[in-house]
Amino acid sequence: MTQPVVVTAIFYPAEGARERVLEALARAIPRVHEEAGCELYSIQEAGDGRIVMIEKWTTAALLDSHGAGEPVRDLNASLEGLLTRPVDVERLEPIPMGDPAKGAL
Repeated sequence: MTQPVVVTAIFYPAEGARERVLEALARAIPRVHEEAGCELYSIQEAGDGRIVMIEKWTTAALLDSHGAGEPVRDLNASLEGLLTRPVDVERLEPIPMGDPAKGAL
């Protein structure tokens, strides 16, 4: 059995670009939610203005398909010039501990 894959992607909006970054994400997220293997694709905001995407994919192969897909290409094009640096993407492997319902995404 393959393990699900958890990903964080951190976006760094340029000054004054927060709303445009959120608009680009708002267009992409419903499309991604329809992709095979997408279990979680959720944005959060940090106190310093970073936008953090938390993702969970059924398999690494389906995550790879997502990364090569049209919604991601369109999102990247929409973000052109709106970020101060490239998106930091981290692929994580779960280490479940404690209560199975609370110890894993």
